[in-house]
Amino acid sequence: MLSRTAGNLFWLSRYMERAESVARLILVGHRMAGVAHTVDLHTNEWRSTLRAAGCLPGFTEKYGACEPDQSQVFEYLVLDADNPSSIRACFETARRNARAVRTALTVEMWDAITDSWRGVQSLSRSDMEVDRLVPILEWVKSRSLAFSGAYANTMLRNEGYAFAHLGTTLERADNTARVLDVKYHLLLPDQEGVGGVLDYVQWQSVLRAVSALRAYQWVYHQRLQPWLVADLLILRPELPRSLLSCASQIVTTLDSLADRAGGRRGECHRLAGRMHAELRYSRIESIFQAGLHEFLTGFIDQLKELGAAIDQHYLAL
Repeated sequence: MLSRTAGNLFWLSRYMERAESVARLILVGHRMAGVAHTVDLHTNEWRSTLRAAGCLPGFTEKYGACEPDQSQVFEYLVLDADNPSSIRACFETARRNARAVRTALTVEMWDAITDSWRGVQSLSRSDMEVDRLVPILEWVKSRSLAFSGAYANTMLRNEGYAFAHLGTTLERADNTARVLDVKYHLLLPDQEGVGGVLDYVQWQSVLRAVSALRAYQWVYHQRLQPWLVADLLILRPELPRSLLSCASQIVTTLDSLADRAGGRRGECHRLAGRMHAELRYSRIESIFQAGLHEFLTGFIDQLKELGAAIDQHYLAL
């Protein structure tokens, strides 16, 4: 497969998954903001959401150093063409990549991407009101899931599928780490509310953001506990969105690509293997002792390094 084709498949999958990730971050921020308002807790959930999405510097450059408000955050993360991680920009970039490799896509994949792009073009600032936006965010999630289902069920298991799956899995791991980090920034250990009803509802919101609330109940059979939520989202291989599960899929996919290339491996394979081994043999107690935030930011940095190594090994022209 040409590196240009592989790169387009890799990035269109990443951007489709990123659109869903941004939608999930906005939803968790919205739920936490509602709870904080109810109990009159003075925190800025929207700054936490922007920071977790990696969009705070761009937002500050555009709107200044003032505290973000809900309407500004909605518009910046959903519609703003100047924000490369906005939902509109993600769908538009994914479609551009898809058009470049139209013959490598199945009909179902192309339809999922095109329908998503058409739908986001119809959005306007008037849709950024909460009563309209929440259904739109659920629609964004459904479009990303439709695309993932399309390539999972219709693509040949060849290099094209491997690069699409690799892009999805990298982005999914990044999102899980960022959703957990929203909670860290929103309610630090010395703040009021830790361990109470507010804390409980916020951890529940984190699980809902990654569609893992029912999974938590199945695995642990007890009241929500912060260390168990982190354990589920970081170290449990059964959960498809856990960091360990994503790392395992990345290693498997890279190994399959190496086998197709006669066994040739590079730095990306070493980095993926190291990341997987660190997660596989970690304990949640040691992660909390070292600092959850430090662990999550370190993991996000590892993903960036891994993505650059994949680009260098497979996608560079």
